[in-house]
Amino acid sequence: MTQAAYEHNGRSVERAAFYAIACDPRRSIAVEACAGAGKTWMLVSRILRALLEGSLAKDGHGVQAHEILAITFTKKAAGEMRQRLNEWLVEFAQAPPEKLAAELLARGVPPAQIAAQAPALQNLYPQLLASARPVQIRTFHSWFAALLRTAPLAVLQDLGLPANYSLLEDDTEAITAVWARFYATVVDSPSARADFEALVAVHGRFQAHKALGAALNKRVEFVLADAQGVVDASVPPFDAQFPAFAGLAAPEDLLWAQRPLLQEAAGNLGRASAVTFSAAGSALEQALTAHDADAVLAALLTQKGTARKFGEKIVGIATVRAAQELALQVAQAQLQHAAWAHQQRMARLTRVLIAELASLKYERGWVDMNDVERAASVMLSDPVLSGWVQERLDAKVKHLLIDEFQDTSPLQWQALHAWLSGYAGAAGAPSVFIVGDPKQS
Repeated sequence: MTQAAYEHNGRSVERAAFYAIACDPRRSIAVEACAGAGKTWMLVSRILRALLEGSLAKDGHGVQAHEILAITFTKKAAGEMRQRLNEWLVEFAQAPPEKLAAELLARGVPPAQIAAQAPALQNLYPQLLASARPVQIRTFHSWFAALLRTAPLAVLQDLGLPANYSLLEDDTEAITAVWARFYATVVDSPSARADFEALVAVHGRFQAHKALGAALNKRVEFVLADAQGVVDASVPPFDAQFPAFAGLAAPEDLLWAQRPLLQEAAGNLGRASAVTFSAAGSALEQALTAHDADAVLAALLTQKGTARKFGEKIVGIATVRAAQELALQVAQAQLQHAAWAHQQRMARLTRVLIAELASLKYERGWVDMNDVERAASVMLSDPVLSGWVQERLDAKVKHLLIDEFQDTSPLQWQALHAWLSGYAGAAGAPSVFIVGDPKQS
């Protein structure tokens, strides 16, 4: 049984009914469609329908071309949308009535309205040519950059951005230049140097550099998460993860708190008839005498971290098993402690690296795309600023269309969601059309 080609809210519908819903500019719609299904055709068709409704408005208050905002992710995709819209408008300006009727019907215009809309469709091209401002078809970054240009100086200061700046579409030069500054700061700071040396000792210089570079690429997300305390809380310390270790300074301290148990286990193993068992008992006794936690664990656990196999006939085997369970708990706590220590070092070093990059860009008057996204998120999330931005842009958005939505980053969606949420309960909210393919996400 084949899956229905068209669905609306989980219900199978005919093609005509689907496009009547999807292309209606008055509806807010999210469309899921696979590659090659005509997602861009739908998006541009909605633009066309919105322009038509604007031209047909009798009160003079219909949507204007510049009040339609279509967002995509690449300049190439934006250019293809503009080209398709322009080609359609040129074609329809010269098309006979039957062609216009067919095109309107394909885009979901009710049959009863086609006769009235066909002349308007034919006249759209000269109307748009006469209009001073076209439809906004932009990339996320170009739209966010336009928002940044309207930002008050106080916002730029709060974000640590220069008032007069050059926009870096490619931050390669800045990223390349920051490493020398970072390493100089690490050398001059005893605490940062200790963190870096510990990181390199465990993972090597190449992997350390790679990990810090990956963190730098996610610097906006890191800064936002860090401001909320998420970074430090993301990996809990061992005593928080394992209640049995609460109040202890190190995982190994639980061994010394249970020393009598371990000594009894060492004696039981040492009296075993099997040479390997008695050797383990001797090793455990020596480790306790030397106060060597690693040797204690090695006597009771394998190199893979599992409990050693000791015979059930050993006198006092229950005590040995209890000692092994203790060793397993300590080994797990040590892993947690190592993960926490690594995460804390990485967080501290990442803060240094991000601060050096921000300082470098400020000195050179650079703003990169990460800064643009962060500023847009701040401006659109603030109810006062978002209204102010709308006034400054002098372009109230009445129709918002987002192409390839599966490529939207969490920060981009957060900015859009905050902006759209600001319309809750208020008139004038834009219609929203979202199209994408979750399978390509």
